[in-house]
Amino acid sequence: MTGPTEMLEIDIARKRYPDRGGRPHLALADLRLSIGGGEFVCVVGPSGCGKTTLLNVVGGLDADVDGRVLLDGKPPSAGVGFMFQEPRLMPWLTVLDNVLLVAPDPEAARPHARALLEAMELGDVLDAYPGRLSGGMQRRVALARAFSIDPGLLLMDEPFVSLDAPTANRLRTMLVELWQRRGATVLFVTHDLREALALGDRVCFLSGSPGRVVLDLPVGLPRPRAHDDEAVSTLYAELMTRYPEILAGLAASAEDIEGGGDGR
Repeated sequence: MTGPTEMLEIDIARKRYPDRGGRPHLALADLRLSIGGGEFVCVVGPSGCGKTTLLNVVGGLDADVDGRVLLDGKPPSAGVGFMFQEPRLMPWLTVLDNVLLVAPDPEAARPHARALLEAMELGDVLDAYPGRLSGGMQRRVALARAFSIDPGLLLMDEPFVSLDAPTANRLRTMLVELWQRRGATVLFVTHDLREALALGDRVCFLSGSPGRVVLDLPVGLPRPRAHDDEAVSTLYAELMTRYPEILAGLAASAEDIEGGGDGR
C-alpha cells in the first residue's frame, strides 16, 4: 500500500440538532473512535443512529458539535475525499470534468484523472455527460473523483446502496484495489453488515440514537474477500447469534432499505 495514510481520532461528547418546535434531538453521545493510518473501518448501525451525522462531523461539514476530530493531530482540512449515496455529478460537465471539479489545479490533474477513469473502465466515456451513463457507471465516476485528490482520509456514506448485486460487487472490488494501491484511511458507513465484513479491517457497531460505539470488531478474514464469500457468511451468522440485541436493529434497517437496483 502506498500513498498518504493519516491517523484519525474522533471524540464526540454530544452532537445535538437544534430545537424545531419540540425537544432538541441528541444524535451522537460519548462516541470515541480511533482509526490507524491506512485502515479501512466500516460503521454500521440501525436507521437513525447518526451514521451520516458522524461522517458530516468528521468531514467538517457540520462543526456544531461538542467534541473534536483530529487527523494526524490536526483538524481535518484539505485532503479529505467524500463519496455519498448519490453520485452528485454535475449534469452539464463531462465525465472527465466532473472528476477535475475537485482538483486544486485542474490542468495539472488531468493526466491523473484520466488514468483513474481508465482504471474504472471509463476511458471510452471521458467526454460523455452523466445523463448518458448507467447508475453503476455514475458511481464509478464518483469513486474516481473521490480518489483524484489522493485523499489522506476518505469518507463514504453507503456509496453502493440501491445498486444490483453484480454492479455493487464490482464497485467494491474496484474500491479495495484503489485503496490498497493509494493508501487512504477509510471511514465507510453502511447498513449492510455483509458489505462491512467484506470490506473492513474493523467493523464498528453504533447503538440506536444517540449513537455511540457499542462493539469494535476486528474482521481478521484474509483478503481478497467478497460480499458472498463463505467465510463472510459464516462470520455474519456467528455475529447474529452472538450479538442479537446489537444486531436486531441493523437487520431491520437492511430489510427496510433493500429493494430495486440501479446497475444497468
